[in-house]
Amino acid sequence: MAAATGGSTGAGVMLPYPPSELGGLPEGWRALVWDGDGPAPADGVLGDVEFLVVPYTRTGAALPLLGRLPALRVVQSLSAGVENLLPHVPAGVTLCNARGVHDTSTAEHAVTLLLAALRGIPGLVRAQEAGRWSSGFRPALADRTVLVLGYGAIGSAVEARLAPFECEVLRVARTARSAPRGPVHGLDELPSLLPRADAVVLTLPLTDRTRGLVDAAFLARLGDGAVLVNVGRGAVVDTAALLAELRTGRLAAALDVTDPEPLPPGHALWTAPNTLITPHVAATTSAFRPRALALVRAQLARYASGEPLANVVDPTANQE
Repeated sequence: MAAATGGSTGAGVMLPYPPSELGGLPEGWRALVWDGDGPAPADGVLGDVEFLVVPYTRTGAALPLLGRLPALRVVQSLSAGVENLLPHVPAGVTLCNARGVHDTSTAEHAVTLLLAALRGIPGLVRAQEAGRWSSGFRPALADRTVLVLGYGAIGSAVEARLAPFECEVLRVARTARSAPRGPVHGLDELPSLLPRADAVVLTLPLTDRTRGLVDAAFLARLGDGAVLVNVGRGAVVDTAALLAELRTGRLAAALDVTDPEPLPPGHALWTAPNTLITPHVAATTSAFRPRALALVRAQLARYASGEPLANVVDPTANQE
């Protein structure tokens, strides 16, 4: 996938938002607006579209368009993860993800899930519904050790929100490196770090390497009472292995993403002990749209002026 740099005057861009929300377009550009809801535009108006912004949460609807845009040079996703889009992007077309757009919302949700699981909020809500005063002792986040697995932009944002809670953070990414808040450990160190973790927050993308990474061996290394929080991708976790641990009561889970997804009625995760589930809503907040618009605005300006685009996806990333 070549890194596209430069659009012609009179080029077309296909957007899910009116150009007015972006503050206008580069001079001479034309916009075609489609938010993914309803029929896609006809072929007759697609011929000059060089830059496609995929409607958020409507990737499936946009996929058939990729073969109908003869001038296409850039596909801009509004999702951080692009595993469902990547195989369909034509050769020679640059794919960019939405790194940075979802950090705020997703990090907030991750900490919300962690606190809710530790403090037993789901059980207290059920007690309230039953009119039952249900007091008792619960662990605090303070003095706990939280392992953030997938320490990129979202992982760093999670740590920033954990900072006031007086907990220790272990950072783990694919390779070891230094970061402003401390060392980042490589995946090879994970087996020795897991026993130290009172909670693990997953912010991993889904690749061939991360699929099923959280398996029975991974979970067995966690201490009794540990909490698994997943705001990355559901298939990073072996669902059967997680269910086996949850049923013993040894671990707890707070999941914004699941495998399968959507989680079908009657699935065992719905009723698993010590399990909190939200329906993949971590990034769907009021913080999304202004950040998405800022990204698209900046990317169009870069492309029109011939500057390198940000967030270009390596086409081999799914095999890493």
